[in-house]
Formats: sequence, C-alpha cells, structure tokens
Amino acid sequence: MHIKWQKELKWSDEQLEDMRYAGYAYLRQGKYQIALTFFEALTVLAPENPYDLETTGALYLQLNQPKKALEYFDKALKLESEHSPTLMNVSKALFMLGRRDEGLKVAKILSRDANPSISNTAKALILAYGIRK
Repeated sequence: MHIKWQKELKWSDEQLEDMRYAGYAYLRQGKYQIALTFFEALTVLAPENPYDLETTGALYLQLNQPKKALEYFDKALKLESEHSPTLMNVSKALFMLGRRDEGLKVAKILSRDANPSISNTAKALILAYGIRK
C-alpha cells in the first residue's frame, strides 16, 4: 500500500511550493547536499511530480552519484517520457558510469532536438565521447 504523505500530513500545495522554493534557493547557491534534502522530501510528499524527480536526479548527478541520479531520472521519465532536459541528464549519467554506447545513443537523439540549448549540448557530448581512443 502506498501512503499519500501530502494528504496524510495535511500539507497544502502552497506548503510544497515553499519547500520547493527553499530547495531551489540552496541549489542556486551551490549547496547541493542541502538542496537534495528538500527535493528528496518532495519526491516522497509528491511522488507524481516529474520536476521534483528530475531535480533530485540532477542534484545526485552534481554530487557525482550517477547511478542514484539515473533512478530518479527513470522515475521522472515514466511520468513525462519526452522531457529533453531529463534525457540530457540521463545521457550525462550514462557517460559518467562508463556506459558510452548508451550515452551516445541518447545524445544522438537529442542532437536533433528543436531547442538549440539541448541539441548543441548533445552535439558537444557526441564530440567529447564519440571518438574511441
């Protein structure tokens, strides 16, 4: 049985937004470990929010924990499968884990993304990891 913690604790959406705002403030200051505490709590309180899951994964990626990051990215993609920023982070995590071919596969798909920020980053990853030595 899955407990709906937000309802159980009688927290409003506004309280979750306050928590999200605080976590984001720490993230912007580069205090990733503190921000992670907020976003991990949010993923328990509101597990259907792909933004919180993706942000938690990105924080784990920033803290050099790509395997843990992938767990959160997978959950986020189950809720929103075509989210390019999440897929970009998946590609980065795969490269960090030494799963080069999988990372390249995702990056090649993203290199055709309509958003130039995504496509250019994907192309840079392909250039960086595409050449075997």
